[in-house]
Amino acid sequence: MSQIEPAADCPVPVPPPGSRGIAEILAAARARLDRLDPERAHLAYRAGALLVDIRPAAQRAAHGTVPGALAIERNVLEWRLDPRCPARLPQAVGYDLPVVILCQEGYTSSLAAASLQDLGLHRATDVVGGFAAWQVAGLPVLGPTPPAAPPVLAPPATAGRASR
Repeated sequence: MSQIEPAADCPVPVPPPGSRGIAEILAAARARLDRLDPERAHLAYRAGALLVDIRPAAQRAAHGTVPGALAIERNVLEWRLDPRCPARLPQAVGYDLPVVILCQEGYTSSLAAASLQDLGLHRATDVVGGFAAWQVAGLPVLGPTPPAAPPVLAPPATAGRASR
């Protein structure tokens, strides 16, 4: 993820006491994870880990998907994988479930995996470099989905007829 430079004429606000910046939050999340490179993540998935793609549908369509990965968008992840939540998916069978989170570049997935650990899913982790690294490693992918072509309509019944 590229660094965003603040505008020269826009002063950086003083953070409130006790707050942490995103870089610090991300580092703390990653310190708790046994992050997997794409090859190890693929092996974990083949050995039975639940591979969860948290990217939005538009991003999956634009870049492609991993065959067999479960798509759960980030905004509902915790509700779908918390074994005690009534909104959980059937795959949320217990707290020992190995879950490997995949996002586009491996940033959001780290925060998501740490959040799952907070729920008690102690084996949750993520893929270093995300889907982009998975693809570069030559691991299985589908897509991207080409944009939908406009429907081909038959010409009107009167097309090509000379008017009298």
